[in-house]
Amino acid sequence: MNFGIKYSTSSSEIRSKKLKDKKVALIIGSTGQDGAYLTSHLLKLDYKVVATRRRTSMLNTQRLDWILSDLKSEKEKNLSVEYADVTDTLSITKILDKFLPDEVYNLSAQSHVAVSFEQPEYTANVNALGPLRILEAIRMLGLRKKIKFYQASTSELFGNVLSWPQSEETPFNVVSPYAAAKQFAHNLVKIYREAYDIFACSGILFNHESPIRGSNFVTKKIVRGIFEFQKSQTSVQLGNLDAIRDWGHARDYVQMQHLMLQQKQPRDFVIGTGKETTVREFVELVSHRMGLELEWQGRGVKEVGVCSKADNKNLIGKIMVKVDQQYFRPLEVERLLADASLARSKLNWMPETNITQIVDEMVRFEFKKPNFDVI
Repeated sequence: MNFGIKYSTSSSEIRSKKLKDKKVALIIGSTGQDGAYLTSHLLKLDYKVVATRRRTSMLNTQRLDWILSDLKSEKEKNLSVEYADVTDTLSITKILDKFLPDEVYNLSAQSHVAVSFEQPEYTANVNALGPLRILEAIRMLGLRKKIKFYQASTSELFGNVLSWPQSEETPFNVVSPYAAAKQFAHNLVKIYREAYDIFACSGILFNHESPIRGSNFVTKKIVRGIFEFQKSQTSVQLGNLDAIRDWGHARDYVQMQHLMLQQKQPRDFVIGTGKETTVREFVELVSHRMGLELEWQGRGVKEVGVCSKADNKNLIGKIMVKVDQQYFRPLEVERLLADASLARSKLNWMPETNITQIVDEMVRFEFKKPNFDVI
């Protein structure tokens, strides 16, 4: 099943047909949320895009297929999909040598914090050693003067900090294997930038959502759960309702990723909105958007959200949200809030989508495509 995506031909043909005025971007990890949005953005900018996926992603190109549905001609002309895996040095080296890209975006990751406690070694192999393999391949192939490299970093690097908001100068305090692996990669980007003069930079991305967010993430879980509650009266089970996050839209953030590689000098940037929302408030926004209201009862792990208003009277009085201890992390990150003033001043970048608009998009998508399920 190829979802209508055109696959590339031989490297010699690619090299001979490469247009001098068309940039080539290699997106490693294109089947995820950010990869799909970035692919769309670069195609609109008339890039030749090489999007990679692992062989285990055979059935997981739904995001690309959906988001590129209105770019049929651009996709047919300028998109190639290749197999590559950041855990396989040879595959990374071969794809760099084959396409000689101008820009490389590493968006591949084991992206679930909770999973990193269960699979720390795998998380480190992908999130820490993966970027190392890419950077080392760029160096060994002699492409350090040609390629600009973007690494997707994370606000989880800040962990439990004592100062808000968090900027590029805020010290890191990681509290998960996921964040530890990302910090290794973040430091490595700086080392390769300074030691080998590679144009390499990291975007410290705060939480960013979209209709095609994976179903394992809390925002999608809330939207999907409340949607299902209206049909089955099944409660949504959540962890820390009072965790504070800075939620933006992935569509806005990939534009910033691209802007970072258009600068004369590489540097790291924080990407966020500067607006904070609790998980509890996100639940309330989604409920209201679906025509429901709820009342919170109890405290701690015994707290529940009870439906207090609905067109379907059978839902009133039913438990819509439950707190479940199993969804708490071993070490919680309580509050994350971005200071993206450097991005505003240096790149003239500001997010265009607020939290209410994000919720609206996610809810409308859920009603339109209730079986669209990606992780």
